[in-house]
Amino acid sequence: MLVKQISVFLENKSGRLAEVTRILGNNNIDISALSIADTTDFGILRLIVNDPETAEKVLKDNGFTVSCCDVIAISVPDKPGGLAKVLSVLEPESIGIEYLYAFVGKAENEALVILRIDSPEKAVELLEKAGVKVLDSKTVYKL
Repeated sequence: MLVKQISVFLENKSGRLAEVTRILGNNNIDISALSIADTTDFGILRLIVNDPETAEKVLKDNGFTVSCCDVIAISVPDKPGGLAKVLSVLEPESIGIEYLYAFVGKAENEALVILRIDSPEKAVELLEKAGVKVLDSKTVYKL
């Protein structure tokens, strides 16, 4: 139930993000979700794509610093308190959330969220036990 996320380190200069997206597009890599966090000198672009292994390879081949990690994709009710209810499953077990971001998907009345968690396997087990819809990688890569 874990999903591969690609992280790309980018210098804060014009055109770098465009270059990444162009390389991915030229290699038939479809982006389902992305998040970018920046500092004065660099940014971290986090991506969920349909083919993470190829994305990692082509970006490295083009001189980008790239890493890959496991994240969890969940579906939460798209209503006030929906995310809070899901996160309350993890809180009693002291499972830390490093970061999260939402993404666009084809789910009606649901918000789709990516979580980077310090104990992903345990988190998946707890979330599923609580009735939270945890998406598998095949589903996410097709969104």
